[in-house]
Amino acid sequence: MAGSRPTTSISQTSSANVFTSRLLLLLTLLPLTLAAFAFLLQWRGGLTDPITRWSPDHHEFPGMESTSGSIKDTVRNSGSGCTDLLGQSHSLSFPYFRDWKFGFGSDLKPKICITTSTSAGLEQTLPWIFYHKVMGVSTFFLFVEGKAASPTVSKVLETIPGVKVIYRTRELEEQQAKSRIWNETWLASFFYKPCNYELFVKQSLNMEMAIVMAREAGMDWIIHLDTDELIHPAGAREYSLRQLLSDVPGNVDMVIFPNYESSVERDDIKEPFSEVSMFKKNYDHLPKDVYFGNYKEATRGNPNYFLTYGNGKSAARIQDHLRPNGAHRWHNYMKTPNEVKLEEAAVLHYTYPKFSDLTSRRDRCGCKPTKEDVKRCFMLEFDRAVPGTHCVD
Repeated sequence: MAGSRPTTSISQTSSANVFTSRLLLLLTLLPLTLAAFAFLLQWRGGLTDPITRWSPDHHEFPGMESTSGSIKDTVRNSGSGCTDLLGQSHSLSFPYFRDWKFGFGSDLKPKICITTSTSAGLEQTLPWIFYHKVMGVSTFFLFVEGKAASPTVSKVLETIPGVKVIYRTRELEEQQAKSRIWNETWLASFFYKPCNYELFVKQSLNMEMAIVMAREAGMDWIIHLDTDELIHPAGAREYSLRQLLSDVPGNVDMVIFPNYESSVERDDIKEPFSEVSMFKKNYDHLPKDVYFGNYKEATRGNPNYFLTYGNGKSAARIQDHLRPNGAHRWHNYMKTPNEVKLEEAAVLHYTYPKFSDLTSRRDRCGCKPTKEDVKRCFMLEFDRAVPGTHCVD
């Protein structure tokens, strides 16, 4: 009996070692198996991480992917022009996240639309649209020219539910030539002038048409924004523009969003909306002693506090006799609108975050490189001072 005890002890020790080895092997294989399974799902398209897919390092924008190649190849090879650039599904989904659904036919109130006049490409327009959809905007009226009107851009825009693309055709110009705006005085100083002045008139005429479209679409509010501007609904629950406007009293006709202007920190910005984080606050949102006490340092030798505009943008309630009053305000033919200025919400204006944004304004005008012609074409001193806009004495 005494001689058998060591054998039993050795056997127990051996069994314990075997169990420990198997446990360690299992703990080693389990995470490897899970990692392999996750890789297989991603490789087969069964698992999509939207944060990774649309990260700043990922430059394939929604609507540009194609099962048969690039979007350029799709447009080039489609004889009928009917190729679905966003895939075979025709369900109402926004292409940033294929599985995200937006309630376009819902009864959510108020219904908000944005109108813009743009020549920007997809890299700027798509993030701009998606951001405002998340904020609660349901409809976009895009008056497109230049790059925005090209087939590779406009075909993608037309596939996005809630987006109406309006081209600057001869029919559109003939229709706008009959506008009552031409017979009024509030915009007369901008008539028959080139470049920035012409753009300002086009924006007003487009806004006038957008009002009619908004009424037909059953919208409650309309906002005019450029594609380098984002609404910042600070002060609203859930950071929602819809919530912000639903809290506006019924007797208010217009809501003013003071603008903040971006302060670009680097000279290699590629995606402004995700890379620019510093803004000058509007003086309407600053204590007067802070504003005037830091004015000299803030302007850094510029003639104005902001490089561009400082009077904000506005949202107007859709109602009878509504009309534009320039690119920043709305008015009414029959009454003076009752307006309120928001104490927290603002428009974030990404002002010239890339040098190409500045030079493109100069290049699209076609003005002569003389001081006289530059002054005739551009409203702002900052635009007039762009390198290359005029000859150096």
